[in-house]
Amino acid sequence: MKFNDTLVGAALLALALTILQTVQQYPVIPGQNIGPGAFPGLLAVLLAVCAVLLIIKGLKAKKREAWVEMGGWVKSWFHMRNFLITVACLLFYIYMSDKLGFLICATLILAVMFKALEVRTKLIFPIALVTSFVIHFIFYKGLRVPLPWGILMPLQW
Repeated sequence: MKFNDTLVGAALLALALTILQTVQQYPVIPGQNIGPGAFPGLLAVLLAVCAVLLIIKGLKAKKREAWVEMGGWVKSWFHMRNFLITVACLLFYIYMSDKLGFLICATLILAVMFKALEVRTKLIFPIALVTSFVIHFIFYKGLRVPLPWGILMPLQW
């Protein structure tokens, strides 16, 4: 998918202006000339300059491009189906992870994605389960990221 430079520049300019507005509300540290909003504000100004240059480039382009040009994958049912499955899996995790827990959600999501990618049926569940436990171990124990337990709360370790 390709977006016209004018659209991308406008989106980046809106982001830069939002950042500038946000850093104006940061508290001032007494006795210091530079506060917590100085560096993000500087980056936002640089982003705004780049965004304006991108908008100008998009408007000056001799070849008038479409605002949005879809990629070839949109016409492929296999790719479109997998895109929709990925979005559905993300929404499923967002809405169900607190109720079911990470391990159950991750196992189900991986199983659905493996099925969509035509992994051999007898390997889907074991690989999904082991992968979910490995990911859980890395994040929960190694990185100390609190993952939701859901209905498995009594088995929490």
